[in-house]
Amino acid sequence: MTKSNKKTIKHKRNNKGRRLPGWKSIPLWRKILRLLWVVPLALWAASLLLVIAYRWINPPLTPLMVQRFNQQLFQKNRPVNFEHKNVKVEDISHYMVDCVVASEDGLFMYHHGFDVKQLKQSYKENKRGRRIRGGSTISMQTAKNVFLPHKRSMMRKAVEAYFTQLIEWFWGKKRIMEVYLNVIEFGDGIYGVEAASQHYYGRHASELTHHQAAELAVSLPAPLRRNPGKPSSYFRRRTATIEARSRQYGKINLEAKKEDLNPKYRNQENIIDFVKWYRKQKKSDK
Repeated sequence: MTKSNKKTIKHKRNNKGRRLPGWKSIPLWRKILRLLWVVPLALWAASLLLVIAYRWINPPLTPLMVQRFNQQLFQKNRPVNFEHKNVKVEDISHYMVDCVVASEDGLFMYHHGFDVKQLKQSYKENKRGRRIRGGSTISMQTAKNVFLPHKRSMMRKAVEAYFTQLIEWFWGKKRIMEVYLNVIEFGDGIYGVEAASQHYYGRHASELTHHQAAELAVSLPAPLRRNPGKPSSYFRRRTATIEARSRQYGKINLEAKKEDLNPKYRNQENIIDFVKWYRKQKKSDK
């Protein structure tokens, strides 16, 4: 071995040996400070990469699927069931898209992920001590189902808003609707419209009738209690309402551009507008 090679190897060993003592010599408070920005940065990067990946890759599982499966395993007299199959939005009856928009989120094609008008109304009703009405959009429900466990807390709502904005930016309306209809819960262990169509009607999602699509849409707010296979009188009335409302809305074009939309609803406020309004309300309350 030549002298130059020996020097190179010795130099590498010296450099390798300096790194660890350098970290050990850092005071504890400085290590903590580093972790305080490195960990959040790593989590942010991971969340961003996951959202971008799901732009093209279907989520194999969701936190709710895991949560429900654990409940089935450890609760007595509860059968273990898992039905799920991803399909493209083109292979889903347009009646299903029309009905979930009519039932869950009439401004889906117009808002930026959040129904700001409803959020303001919920805030005012909460101040008056009234029951808070749901203002969750399809985008928010998608973010919650794909990325977060079903647990009520202010922190979870904040993270839900973060993911909602990300999927609005990176996915677009068509992909949001596709993922939503593939992961949403339609019964105990039944996820996605394809599995629900085959479970309740013995047909593919592409073959759903208008009435069947309306029934599935009506079950969404409470899928463990509302069973399309055993509809109550309220369920039937609600189904008729959603059918009629979806006819009024017409066929939803998930690829519509802004200029194609109704000018009356085109200019919706975004989450920044709501935060500004919220801060003004807080100042006026003091």
